[in-house]
Amino acid sequence: MSESVTEQPRTAFPSPASVAKQVQETRPAQAREATGAESLVLALESVGAEVVFGIPGGAILPAYDPLMDSTSVRHILVRHEQGAGHAAEGYASATGKVGVCMATSGPGATNLVTAIADAYMDSVPMVAITGQVSSAAIGTDAFQEADIRGITMPITKHNYLVTDPADIPRVIAEAFHVASTGRPGPVLVDISKDALQAGTTFSWPPQIDLPGYRPTVKPHQKQIREAARLIAASREPVLYVGGGVIRSGAHEELRALVEATGIPVVTTLMARGAFPDTHPLHLGMPGMHGSVAAVTALQRSDLIIALGARFDDRVTGQLSSFAPFAKVIHADIDPAEIGKNRTADVPIVGDAKEIIAELTEEVRGKPGQDISAWVRRAKGWAQTYPVGYTPSEEPGALSPQYVIEKIGEIAGPEAVYAAGVGQHQMWAAQFIDYERPGAWLNSGGAGTMGYSVPAAMGAKVGEPDRVVWAIDGDGCFQMTNQELATCVINDIPIKVAVINNSSLGMVRQWQSLFYNQRYSNTDLHTSVGSRIPDFVLLAEAYGCVGLRCERPEDVEATIRQAMEITDRPVVIDFVVERDAMVWPMVPAGVSNDAIQIARDAAPDWDREESEAYAQGTDADHSETGGQTDEQSDTQSDTADQEA
Repeated sequence: MSESVTEQPRTAFPSPASVAKQVQETRPAQAREATGAESLVLALESVGAEVVFGIPGGAILPAYDPLMDSTSVRHILVRHEQGAGHAAEGYASATGKVGVCMATSGPGATNLVTAIADAYMDSVPMVAITGQVSSAAIGTDAFQEADIRGITMPITKHNYLVTDPADIPRVIAEAFHVASTGRPGPVLVDISKDALQAGTTFSWPPQIDLPGYRPTVKPHQKQIREAARLIAASREPVLYVGGGVIRSGAHEELRALVEATGIPVVTTLMARGAFPDTHPLHLGMPGMHGSVAAVTALQRSDLIIALGARFDDRVTGQLSSFAPFAKVIHADIDPAEIGKNRTADVPIVGDAKEIIAELTEEVRGKPGQDISAWVRRAKGWAQTYPVGYTPSEEPGALSPQYVIEKIGEIAGPEAVYAAGVGQHQMWAAQFIDYERPGAWLNSGGAGTMGYSVPAAMGAKVGEPDRVVWAIDGDGCFQMTNQELATCVINDIPIKVAVINNSSLGMVRQWQSLFYNQRYSNTDLHTSVGSRIPDFVLLAEAYGCVGLRCERPEDVEATIRQAMEITDRPVVIDFVVERDAMVWPMVPAGVSNDAIQIARDAAPDWDREESEAYAQGTDADHSETGGQTDEQSDTQSDTADQEA
């Protein structure tokens, strides 16, 4: 039987919940005697943790004994601690809940560091629990001792070292609260072995008191009014949507704002799915490998409304030349992001869900400039310079873009897609339509190779009724493919597409473009001729189904065959052409105006400007009583869809 791909989406993507509120509303439980380890497991049960990804070891071993008896917390034994961290990320990103991973002290804890850094960069709610040597041995360079609290201090929202077992319930409650509120992120809880072994009294709920942690949720009304004033005065506005919109569960509010204003939307790599790709006002993804329409709309806008986005270098290109004529409304839950890279004319601190809802109410029905000419112009860029690819001229060669496009078509919008890092990541962002939040998982800020397979595993655990595809490269896949064993043993039937160009593809692309085609150390020998390793045999050795596809005419049938297999993981080795490149591209460190649509090919802006002038799109704008023609058409389309 094949997996269903027509499951209806949830009414709302769950937003991170305040554990403090949950704790306050919990009926006090009778205090009981327990060890610190038992207290830890009871606390995890009490905060609603459903699954823990981890590996036992000496310092954390006391916790694994009571964990074995838990009926509500499932533990999944991974094959490497990095896999535990990325699985927790995938679980959190697919469900909106807090992901949990666990490791022992020393190397076990340090193996989590990459995943913790990844979660920090991408604002993923995660709690990492590590064992530590006994408190008397801390600082003595004891066996398997590492100062994991000090190591992770720059890459966590907060971290703890617990040496008193009485503190465990409070610390776990605080950790979940901090991880899931404000700007989400990872929290580390390091617990000494003697604290886990010692006796204590477990009582719930604990008192959460964090006087220095008061995230601003409600925006200031003066800033909302000022933002609405700028929107009303703008003739060429763009909604620049970042991952914060997904983290806050604000996708429905975003759509309402777009319907009320008719403003075109761009969604960053971390925001794919926050706004439907098929919506007529969606211009695509901005950034280094974004669409011409999205990149150009930002560059030529007179107003950027940034929602949960941080003006990172991959979006802005050369910062000094980014959107030179635009005023900026910058809304973010994290005040440290506002003004960090681009000065905001109207800064708004608060939760994206609250901000967007209040901004929509403020602008709805109010007079503003007619932006229909601007919208037509932006759509014209999308039509003239669509994101596409040229199939290989080599007979029988398989284009990686075609493979990924077909996976998206066959699996559909209700599936979950977890990408690794590199060319295949960009193609997956470009050639699959994302219609809902939680469908697209990737490592955006840290760019962590090896993210895909364990993240897909975590997503499948959190969303067992959805089809989950890991779209990976032959380089990334070799970093964490041991988690296929975890998937087989724990009945986690993910599907893995290995885009095998026998290269570190993105590095090779840069070597082609900027290093005179000197391919230093990028050949992986994974394709025809050597096949080290043979991915089909490797998959079978792990107990998965291994398939290989080398011809365009076999792609659809191979994907459908994988979709029919639901009792174990499937790995497909797609042997693709080596020299395919990711386009469009803005080379690093240059202006977004220098965007290229192919090698040595750029948009013909002189012709575009001439045509725009001839069509009168630069004519004077006049104020209207509310909707533009574009808005009316868009709302009619939406009404038809809902009907």
